[in-house]
Amino acid sequence: MGIPERYLALGDSFTIGTGTTPDRSFPAILTRVWQDAGREVVLANPAVNGYTTQDLLVDELPWVASFHPTLLTILIGANDIVQGSPLERYRAQLARIYGRVRSEAPAARVIALPQPDWSRGSAGSGFGSPSVIAKTIDRFNAAARAEAERAGARWIDLFPLMRKQAERRMFSPDGLHPSAEAYAEWAGALAGEIPAPG
Repeated sequence: MGIPERYLALGDSFTIGTGTTPDRSFPAILTRVWQDAGREVVLANPAVNGYTTQDLLVDELPWVASFHPTLLTILIGANDIVQGSPLERYRAQLARIYGRVRSEAPAARVIALPQPDWSRGSAGSGFGSPSVIAKTIDRFNAAARAEAERAGARWIDLFPLMRKQAERRMFSPDGLHPSAEAYAEWAGALAGEIPAPG
């Protein structure tokens, strides 16, 4: 029996599973995939709908020191866009997040993920021009990748899958967040990319 994996999922609505229920969020599904394979995994998911990088720094990062994760996923940025955060501030906030994670959990595997293409949902237009939002998402995801790689985290690019899901209208009834089926596809893709604990 190996050492139990302690998986900490940091982020916003896309991590807590808004649009469905928390047990159908991608971290919960990914955890069950590993558990079904006979692995011992403990999940903590303190993500909150509407959270920005600043909220993550204040309210979620304390979990790193208290939970002692061996694996983290970080997916954050959509609400920074919604609130009009400049790209450079977003980059600086990510650098602070990764710095804290590396300081407090130096041996943990850190996985960084892109935000999905929420511009194509029926509610996306409420935040501005879909084409402008889509370009902004691309810029923020590029910055997220650069900061993750600079910090030594592993970037897993789910965005091609996410964009295909948006094109197929795999949104929840709120017209903004992914459907339960979409989250399950994220988990399936991640299960194939992240070595199973054990």
